[in-house]
Amino acid sequence: MEYSFHPEAQAEFIRAIEYYEECEKGLGYDFAVEVYAAVERAAAYPKMWPFVHEEIRRCLVRRFPCGILYYYVEGMDEALILAVMHLHRDPDYWKHRT
Repeated sequence: MEYSFHPEAQAEFIRAIEYYEECEKGLGYDFAVEVYAAVERAAAYPKMWPFVHEEIRRCLVRRFPCGILYYYVEGMDEALILAVMHLHRDPDYWKHRT
């Protein structure tokens, strides 16, 4: 299945990579690898992850306190990544993206 990032989700993903890279050299790369692995899991098994709001699902990122929020419609064969969300952030900040 294909996937794409909402522009705001792409921007927050890049900011998070930069943040982790500032914390420790190479950590931003590790974060990016884990996020893409979570996106690939969500794309491979789109119905596996729990709903967090209406038709929006969340796949957790390993090693980091983040989740991938995505929208998938059966038959569409594409997932839209709405957020790369830190789990301690306001859980509703991304809802205007739907």
